[in-house]
Amino acid sequence: MSQTPAPETPPSEMPPSPQQADTTMAMVVYGLLLAGMVIGFTPLIGVVIAYVYRGKGPDWLEAHYRYQIRTFWIGLLYGVIATLLTLVVIGVPLLIALAVWMIIRCVKGFKGLQEERPPTNITTWLV
Repeated sequence: MSQTPAPETPPSEMPPSPQQADTTMAMVVYGLLLAGMVIGFTPLIGVVIAYVYRGKGPDWLEAHYRYQIRTFWIGLLYGVIATLLTLVVIGVPLLIALAVWMIIRCVKGFKGLQEERPPTNITTWLV
């Protein structure tokens, strides 16, 4: 008896594997956090998205949403302190340091998303 091999399903028609996760919204949140340096209200939109999508993906993606939420709240705290300190001039370099801090955290997050791994040092207040 000859058996005919089963026809292969094209990759475009295959259902997504359980390991695959949609990282689009996490990338959007990182982009909104970065855009907040130019347009002030976008980080607020980003943190709302992160709260909404939290709990809807694998553990490594959940770590990104947690990291984004922490980045927003810590950045807000640092921003308020630095803004208040602009009255005594030291706030200007602190605002520049805040911008550098935000860029580094978002770039680390983007890199982690591309590698499908959680960001390092999620609970840190620094980088």
